[in-house]
Amino acid sequence: MKTLRYHFTALMVVIVWGTTFVATKMLLYNGLSPKDIFFYRFLLAYVCIWIFGGSRFFRHKEFFAGTFKDEFLLMLMGITGGSLYFVAANTALDMTTASNVALLVCVAPIFTVLLSLPFLKNERLGRYWWQGSLLALAGVAFVVFNGRFVLEINPLGDKLSLLAAFSWALYTILLKRLGSRYSTQFITRKVFFYGLLTLLPLFLFQPLKLDMEVLMQPAVWGNLLYLAIVASLLCFFLWNVTVKRLGAVQTANYIYLSPLVTMIASVIVFDDVITIAAVVGAILILSGVALAKR
Repeated sequence: MKTLRYHFTALMVVIVWGTTFVATKMLLYNGLSPKDIFFYRFLLAYVCIWIFGGSRFFRHKEFFAGTFKDEFLLMLMGITGGSLYFVAANTALDMTTASNVALLVCVAPIFTVLLSLPFLKNERLGRYWWQGSLLALAGVAFVVFNGRFVLEINPLGDKLSLLAAFSWALYTILLKRLGSRYSTQFITRKVFFYGLLTLLPLFLFQPLKLDMEVLMQPAVWGNLLYLAIVASLLCFFLWNVTVKRLGAVQTANYIYLSPLVTMIASVIVFDDVITIAAVVGAILILSGVALAKR
């Protein structure tokens, strides 16, 4: 019962992250590029975490990690959980189908387990983890293909999707390793900072969109605030806390629920139709996640 609230927290975070598809799609419709969206999202979140953190952030020890090695690992977290993950996943959407990307990114929990074996000796898998994960992954396939089982192969796009999944798994492993040494607030702020810093070189090839007429549209700034404050600032913080308490493997398993949430949000906002295949997928996902925790 003591860990129940952290399972609930992970569920709430994934629900929010599942709806970010809708917010991102709205921003893309209004002319922002994937890199623009990520930059504004993390910049706003970074500014807010300094504001909410108060004056104690200005103490010297709040600027840097205890060792150069830890500072390097925090930078790696900013890349794997920030710039690399979002740029890889969003770029893949321009090269392959959304179904392929959604399915392949959901391989992240399996990558997390594989990485946890050599790096996290204290992580323990449930008795039925593999069976539950494969069942959930099959459910994800039903949801994202939504009854249209046509797999369009694009080698580069699909590789980028797998890179995004691996990147998020590595972020989760690094988070678990550093979580015992630094506060969640400190780690979250560092992730935002290094995510932004490592994105900047990409703007040499495609400049940042600074059109105030576009940025001041309610549909644009409203969705950017939602992505920054709710989906980034709040959810990254809560996700990081949950990984500390439940472990990398258990927390990562909730990612399987994300396509299910996206499907429901798309029905509400874009009037998409729920097919029998999607319902079957939802049942498989929920059953798989429950089985993996036994």
